Amino acid sequence: MGRRKSLREVVGLIKDKASQSKALFSNPTTLPLHLAVLRATAHSPHAPPQEQHILDLLLLGDSSRATASALIKSLMNRLHHTSNAAVALKCLIIIHHIIKRGPFILQDQLSIFPATGGRNYLNLSAFHDGSTPSAWIFSNWVRYYARYLETLLSTSRNLGFFLGSYSSTVEKDRQEERLSSFVNRDLIREIDSLVGLMEDICKIPDNLHVKGVELLLGITGFIGGDYLSVVKETVLRVIEFKERVGSMSFGQSVELTCALKRLEDCRERMEKVIMIPVRKLSMETLWVLTEELKEIMVGFDGGGGGGKEGRKIDREKMMRTESARLENRFLDRDNAVKFNSTRFGDSVKVSSNGFNFLL
Repeated sequence: MGRRKSLREVVGLIKDKASQSKALFSNPTTLPLHLAVLRATAHSPHAPPQEQHILDLLLLGDSSRATASALIKSLMNRLHHTSNAAVALKCLIIIHHIIKRGPFILQDQLSIFPATGGRNYLNLSAFHDGSTPSAWIFSNWVRYYARYLETLLSTSRNLGFFLGSYSSTVEKDRQEERLSSFVNRDLIREIDSLVGLMEDICKIPDNLHVKGVELLLGITGFIGGDYLSVVKETVLRVIEFKERVGSMSFGQSVELTCALKRLEDCRERMEKVIMIPVRKLSMETLWVLTEELKEIMVGFDGGGGGGKEGRKIDREKMMRTESARLENRFLDRDNAVKFNSTRFGDSVKVSSNGFNFLL
């Protein structure tokens, strides 16, 4: 078995050399891009792409729109033409790096690939590498990770920025005003999309006892960071709905209730997902605020009656809420958005660096 694995690694090195030689006969303009992609997604060893190779790719993709487009195309060609699960995972990891920390021009080209459709379906649901038992397990991760990234990209489109990316930090200081300008329908669509991403996180595979575990740990670390971003963005929208419950129509209340029910289901599943290192307090904040929103919705619904009187808006309460919101917008928040939860008071806030809990 040891000789077989060594032979497999040698074959991988030969394939890498052959691919690099083939790239030499390509367009001289795109040659550096092809070589950079090949170096970052080498067959061996079973470890995440080297940091320097990733930085080289991100730097190359920041030069022009044409170069960024060619780099994304080269990366996607590498992904869709390999039958090696480790190489496919490395390609997907680089895509995740582009989402998280890539320059805007490179993120933009990723978001509109392929140019003919703009839906960015990675289309790896049938991927299979049965060369070794480890490759079999890696194949399962390839299928899951590709589907997850598709959902992440779709959610990012709905939000208007790449979720969990460096660029999204620019939005944080404006989130409260941005969300308050949305109509209920758009807010419900965003919550529904965020819950869908959380549902995909709950489905992460749990088999890490294979050669190349470093590769998988890098993936789980990335997804764990995304989970915290999902929690943060969901909390902001739950708080916004707490302040506008009385303005929702009956149909919108039903849609929001369904989304909250799916969120509760995620709570039970996330408790069993030991792969994702999360901050327990941030999770509990989301669940507490969600429960508060449900209680308020029941109150406005008259105990579930759904009649005209049951859905009547408490005008005085809504005016006090709106007045408080306007007052808070003009207060010096020290670059933070306060959570005006009746249960937490001023003890919870979101800073530009993430969740700060002052309990």
